[in-house]
Amino acid sequence: MPEVIIADTSCLIILDKIGRSDLLKSLYGKISITKEIEKEFGLHLPDWIVIQNHDNNSSQLILEQTLDKGEASAIALALKYPNSLVILDDLKARKIASSLNLRITGTLGIMLKAKQKGIISDLKPLIAELQKSDFYISSSIIDSLLEDY
Repeated sequence: MPEVIIADTSCLIILDKIGRSDLLKSLYGKISITKEIEKEFGLHLPDWIVIQNHDNNSSQLILEQTLDKGEASAIALALKYPNSLVILDDLKARKIASSLNLRITGTLGIMLKAKQKGIISDLKPLIAELQKSDFYISSSIIDSLLEDY
């Protein structure tokens, strides 16, 4: 299991919107975020979400040239912990994190892992809830997920 699990704002917002923030706690126990992500999220945080500083302001500033503050801070924090997992949904952020050899997943990956571990019994209702929110999922990804699981 990764040393530190770091969530970006989008995952927190999306799971909160569909009432399934508990998936993060069930899968990982504790989630780390930065102050920037806390500010972007803007809601009360449960006690299993902890705020950590990355102490890497130069990386943060460089990453902010391409990404928003939350994504940049999540990646900067992940760089501090070589065995971390960072949860990112934005394609550009995922590409940058991948180019930095960081382990990544996204909100759909969280749902898939919850299904594989038996925390949820069916992906279809969660995907339907995601589609009702402002989270974009391509139909090919949905088809692939539902076909395989």
